[in-house]
Amino acid sequence: MQLNRIVAFHKTMGDPTRIRIVHLLAKGPLHGQAIAGKLGLTPPTITHHLNKLKDINLVYQRRDKNTIYFYLNESVLQHQAKALVKMLEEEEELTLMANDEAAKVIKNFFAADGTLKSIPAQRKKKLIIFEHIMQGFKIGEKYEEKEVNEYIKKYHQDYATIRREFIINQYMYRDNGIYEVNPKEMWAKSE
Repeated sequence: MQLNRIVAFHKTMGDPTRIRIVHLLAKGPLHGQAIAGKLGLTPPTITHHLNKLKDINLVYQRRDKNTIYFYLNESVLQHQAKALVKMLEEEEELTLMANDEAAKVIKNFFAADGTLKSIPAQRKKKLIIFEHIMQGFKIGEKYEEKEVNEYIKKYHQDYATIRREFIINQYMYRDNGIYEVNPKEMWAKSE
């Protein structure tokens, strides 16, 4: 299932009134006036919400003489739930694969004593290495440049290059020789 269809479904369902309508229709078909009465809303408001639910194919209608009844399309609801679970499982699998790849990079570039053998040339590997080194810094703490240099020296003698890379790749923020760790959302990504 396409991601945009999943997003459209959940965006539409992100309204409390629509959730209440789906809950009512799960018990059986109802006409618009009955839904409006049970929810204490006006018929035009119910029509608006039902149209949104019809747009995502969650609700369909059938006419019985002069009355239109609305039905819950349970198969769509089940399909969307399964699609979300499948997508989350795939995302978890991708995360595990990325973690395995990161572990291999760390194993290949770090010596047994924990020092960095060399700074990788490939950006993706370089970022994995830098994130690994950044684990020793705490968000919210301020570090003097000397402290940052001493910490990096534990891993590699070219502390100036790595410190510069920390700034370039948004791992840290520098102001007047004082360094702070940026939130992880700001850190550079290889994609």
